[in-house]
Amino acid sequence: MVSKLDDFFKFHETALSVRGQRQQLLASNIANADTPNYKAKDIDFSSALSRALGQNLNQSPTVLNKTVEQHIDTPGSVAGGAPQFRPTVQGSVDGNTVDMDVERNQFTDNALRYEASLTLINMQIKGMLAAIQG
Repeated sequence: MVSKLDDFFKFHETALSVRGQRQQLLASNIANADTPNYKAKDIDFSSALSRALGQNLNQSPTVLNKTVEQHIDTPGSVAGGAPQFRPTVQGSVDGNTVDMDVERNQFTDNALRYEASLTLINMQIKGMLAAIQG
């Protein structure tokens, strides 16, 4: 039997996982800002979280097929689905679609929301401990 406490922690665990994976995508976009023909990627957090929460917890994460044996294995994919290419606002001559202003804003927003989630979880745990200890 799954308790509400388990559901609470599972939700936040999944949300933090999706946020962490999104942060990696955004960092990759920033790191490749000068790479010719690099296409900026992102995930829609709310739909990725919905898909991640909806999937069976006993299933293994999606495994990507390697076309060449030298390709690096992925330790885990985005829990809620594959990243999508970000729409091009203003392309560059070299084909790169990274807009540094957008990337920095998204990176900062995602980091703040990640920290806020951790703070919320911490406050909830402290509240539970206070209730238990009396």
